[in-house]
Amino acid sequence: MSTATLIFFVIAFIAVFFMRFFKMGTLLAFLLTGILAGQHVFGLFELSGTWNFLGELGIMFLWFNIGLQINMKRLWQLRRTIFGLGASQVLMVAIMLFPILAGLTEWTLIGTIMISLILAMSSTSEDLQILIDRNQLQTNMGRQTFSILLFQDLLSIPLLAMLPVMAGKSINLGASIIDILVMSVGLILGVIIVAKFILNPLLHIVAKIQSHEALVLAIMVNIAVWAVVLSMMGLPPALGAFLAGMLMSETVYRHQINASIEPYATLFLAFFFIVLGMGINLPFLMEHKVMVLVGVAGLILIKFFALFMVARVRHVSGREAALMSLILAQGGEFGLLILQTMKTNGISAIPTAHQEILTAIIIVSIMMTPILLLIYDKVLKAGKCFNGSLTKKLSERIKQETPTVVICGFGRMGQIIAQMLSAEKISYVAIDGNVDEVIMAREAGYNVIYGDSKKEAILLATGLKPRKTRAVVISLNDEVVAHEIVHTVHAIAPHMKIFARAHSLRSSQELLNIGVKFATPEIIESSFLLGAEVLANVGLSQSKIDSLVEFLREDGYANVRKPISSK
Repeated sequence: MSTATLIFFVIAFIAVFFMRFFKMGTLLAFLLTGILAGQHVFGLFELSGTWNFLGELGIMFLWFNIGLQINMKRLWQLRRTIFGLGASQVLMVAIMLFPILAGLTEWTLIGTIMISLILAMSSTSEDLQILIDRNQLQTNMGRQTFSILLFQDLLSIPLLAMLPVMAGKSINLGASIIDILVMSVGLILGVIIVAKFILNPLLHIVAKIQSHEALVLAIMVNIAVWAVVLSMMGLPPALGAFLAGMLMSETVYRHQINASIEPYATLFLAFFFIVLGMGINLPFLMEHKVMVLVGVAGLILIKFFALFMVARVRHVSGREAALMSLILAQGGEFGLLILQTMKTNGISAIPTAHQEILTAIIIVSIMMTPILLLIYDKVLKAGKCFNGSLTKKLSERIKQETPTVVICGFGRMGQIIAQMLSAEKISYVAIDGNVDEVIMAREAGYNVIYGDSKKEAILLATGLKPRKTRAVVISLNDEVVAHEIVHTVHAIAPHMKIFARAHSLRSSQELLNIGVKFATPEIIESSFLLGAEVLANVGLSQSKIDSLVEFLREDGYANVRKPISSK
């Protein structure tokens, strides 16, 4: 390993450590790593064919991740907030930015519209992390902010469709708008049809062989196929990766796909931001630093004002409207992606120099968000604003989507437990790794998802949360897997009550030793049922039978190995 490589990894570690310490996005740490490792600072590496290839893979994975979040069912459930608040926010910001950009630049009309819209979008990864860190994702404000981010993700479809228009493939604005609408609607309908009739059956075959590697490769092939197909149609390959994500979001395997691809996606996203940082022309930006700083201040002020007005019109309190506006006031990864895609595909609807400046404005605005929130918290704590507002109480939060019970394994035992919970109207979600069982159970009306219960990402995807979920049931007939699930659940929620299925007394005791609240040894409990029937048949009263069974169950079935009392 060369010294340059060692220094590169040290820089990356320090950058990630400090960015997370100051509660800034990890992706920004990789961006900073690229800047420092690039030719304008330490000069450790130059942008080569290899780095550019890794950067292109990163772009593909970021587009894929955005597409994977756009699930039609979730969009429909939140349609009023998404298409009300989300659309109003984007439209208001774009309307305020358009005349400013049109007056200050000589961009084409379609280029000005495009930039106005991408600047209206925010950083999904940073904003969601902020809401989670502040424990506000499930508040009214948090859910409204999340709905705005969902609309922005959905808006990426027509914005991506605009790229060929910006490349000069159409000069008639009316025809261009029709092309964009037709392409967007066609993509959405195509996603639903292809996902249901083609991708679901193919993934069904992959899932049956129970191979993590095969699933990851299937995801990679899906991304590559659609990137090549759309590239052959004259569209950006990134749109193909985005489409691949949307396709997989419409399948029953969405949660498992997200969990399986997450480690690789993080790696390739890191490459994208590192390459983006290496490509930033620092001397040029230093020459135009005043323009960048003015642009950052202008963008944050305009977005804050627009968002605040929209939130207040929708009867959001002043305190929550201000917080929501601050969280969403920055630029986002989507803007960086669009600008990078324009650069790599030679789309020159706006000058290259302006693309560099816009990239810097978006990056700095993202970095400013945690700082602005820190100032907001200090001002609020000092009682200098929103003095009459009170924090929303837990009872005022909207209904949680957290299940009361999570069932790991959906065989006969899991199904019976689900039926008992449904009969009492207790919410649950079940996880199973047998795709045939999942499909049949869903068709029968059970709330089951396909996935590996041992994976933390899958359990989190079900909505498992400390102090929200009341219990986890492990109904799998595999001792090793059961132990792994217990450790994973406790990593998420250390005090979660876990109820498990055990084959024997020994396995039951082992599960109790690692923190399971109750582990049922099937052989012994079956013996109790059979023995109770025998005792009843020979004349013992039900009260004596119940007393005997309770005696045998005491202290973790300790009395099963001892002589039975003659009392």
